[in-house]
Amino acid sequence: MKIAILSTFYPYRGGIAQFNAALYRELEKNHTVKAFTFTRQYPNILFPGKSQMVTDTDESDKIDAARVLDTINPFTYYSTANKIKQFEPDLLIFKYWMTFFAPSFGSVAYLLKNKCKIISILDNVIPHEKRIGDRALTKFFINQNHGFVTMSESVLNDLNQFTDNKNKVFIPHPIYNIFGNKVAKRDAVNHLKLNPDDKHIMFFGFIRRYKGLDLLLEAMADERIRQTGIKLIIAGECYEDWNYYNDLINKYNLQSNIILKTDYIPSEEIKYYFSAADIIVQPYRTATQSGVTQIAYNFERPMLVTNVGGLAEIVPDKKVGYVVDTNSNSIADALIDFYSNNREHDFSVNASIEKKRFEWDTFTKGIEDLYKKITL
Repeated sequence: MKIAILSTFYPYRGGIAQFNAALYRELEKNHTVKAFTFTRQYPNILFPGKSQMVTDTDESDKIDAARVLDTINPFTYYSTANKIKQFEPDLLIFKYWMTFFAPSFGSVAYLLKNKCKIISILDNVIPHEKRIGDRALTKFFINQNHGFVTMSESVLNDLNQFTDNKNKVFIPHPIYNIFGNKVAKRDAVNHLKLNPDDKHIMFFGFIRRYKGLDLLLEAMADERIRQTGIKLIIAGECYEDWNYYNDLINKYNLQSNIILKTDYIPSEEIKYYFSAADIIVQPYRTATQSGVTQIAYNFERPMLVTNVGGLAEIVPDKKVGYVVDTNSNSIADALIDFYSNNREHDFSVNASIEKKRFEWDTFTKGIEDLYKKITL
């Protein structure tokens, strides 16, 4: 089968580009695959981070993707469709994560839906941060597809609001296995120049309000947490006003308990951050699925997640970590239990077993089965 993938690839950076690279590598084992990506992903004025591109030193998987689509230039919608048509794919896959891409992706799909089958992998259907016009744009994009893959039951339920298409399937988000092997904790701690005598928890990924870092900072102010001597590593670039979080750090006098790594974390450094942390904390206010949990599984790390979206589907409570209510007290209670009862070893062992549910070949087989169903 010939498969085209249109989404973000190298030289763009971030978790979605990393997901697409891993998907490409798995599909090319059994199919002829060609990647297509952007000439311009976001206008700089709309991009909240420091740079959309990888650095020269970032060891990203350099998929040879054709750079064809400018999201804000409708003329490229036609030229992109023509480039993909020249490849003559049997299947075109979109990786879709926010409404901003609905006009460009939807237009390309509209131009090609009579030439090949189209399946979209949906991170979200209803955005975390809602804007006027979201529903109409989402409906337009959804209507151009033959089938859908969601990576959480909650997104599958959201999708039902937009289409009665029966060709949709939930397949759990596969693990991120592209960042190398787990590093001995002491070696990881030394590499990051951390104190080996400290207890380290980590918030990882782009910082947005819906991810609840403020709740975690409030939990860090709990007197029990202070007495336990826990250090919070904040590893990831801030996509909004950092002053809001800095004011909380100052308000609760947390300066000595916070380790700030608020730049983009290169791919080759990720293994050190996850290997150094005792537990990965995701205090999200809203969520569907999360790539962070799947990186944590790859490195067999315990996790603490809030009971929102699809996170509880992925992290069995009291087995590989905690599923807690979305408030600082519940977060603090779980962290105290984690350290008081020395749960790191057992949770880590369970994570090494549980991660087998999330193999890439299971994910791609699900896509292949959906394609066969569509073509019957």
